[in-house]
Amino acid sequence: MIQRNHIIQLAETFLKGSENYLIDVRVSSTNRISVFIENDQHVSIQDCIALSRHIEHALDREQEDFELEVSSPGIDQPFRHLRQYAKYAGQAVELKLKDGRKYTGKLVSADDKSVHIQPDIPKKTKKNPNPELGISPVYAMDEVLETRLIIKI
Repeated sequence: MIQRNHIIQLAETFLKGSENYLIDVRVSSTNRISVFIENDQHVSIQDCIALSRHIEHALDREQEDFELEVSSPGIDQPFRHLRQYAKYAGQAVELKLKDGRKYTGKLVSADDKSVHIQPDIPKKTKKNPNPELGISPVYAMDEVLETRLIIKI
């Protein structure tokens, strides 16, 4: 079986010094390899092809067969890297905390310690007579389970 760490090493070596960075690598038990890369602007198809060729040439199909896919993670996927927070600053996000709470709002900023969002303030209702009460727009990064873009069509 092809080792995930080997693919990570190949990808990071290739991406070093480029605008692209590694988000995730998955290797299934059947050697289906999925590599996800990101860029502060956008990932081009040429970027994916170049990395795919680099990885493919470093592996030996005679020794072990594999299937390889290199792509960007897609806008529906949760953030995996701090640089994604900077890329999507100003965009609407959903923040899920490890304790199950969810918040939506505009992503203001993030660093390795915290995430700051400008929350959507719910309308005043019988269940929530004072919607501003108790809302804190800064969350500790170690409390965050995932952050996703809110896609509006």
